[in-house]
Amino acid sequence: MRISAAILAVSLAVTPAAFAKAKGGITVPLKTSSGQDAGTASFSPAKKNGVVIKLKLKNLPPGDHAVHIHEHAVCDAPDFKTAGGHFNPAEKKHGIENPMGHHNGDLPHNVAVGPDGTASSTFKVDYLSLDPTASDSLFANGGTSIMVHEKADDMKTDPTGNAGNRIACGVIVAPK
Repeated sequence: MRISAAILAVSLAVTPAAFAKAKGGITVPLKTSSGQDAGTASFSPAKKNGVVIKLKLKNLPPGDHAVHIHEHAVCDAPDFKTAGGHFNPAEKKHGIENPMGHHNGDLPHNVAVGPDGTASSTFKVDYLSLDPTASDSLFANGGTSIMVHEKADDMKTDPTGNAGNRIACGVIVAPK
């Protein structure tokens, strides 16, 4: 019973109501499978097209970690499998159809978490959108999620990048 209550508490902690508006975008909290605060991810429109993503991570194991966008706006602990597979509306294969090695679920690089368990990174992704009517929108079909994996993405294994288990998750939904 205590395990079920803990899982429910973690699930509730990363529900869509837990996001805050950023300038023209949103900021979402990330949680580990045990419910610990794993930092934030902010999403804002890029000047010409795409999305600027700003990560401020904490309480994660040191090393390189893949960060992916997943297809469902759900982050149920302990394994976050309810988030589904990678968000990939263009249905591109990892490393084959896209010369950069990325499909829409992959962000442009792995994130290096330092010995203190923190990392910060900002990057632009031109193949995602915050337009709720666009097929490549982070808000498509009720939203998506952002996932931190236990290992780095190898940029070639389809579809997962051989990134390992899901260790932190945040729900991305359109602001109301």
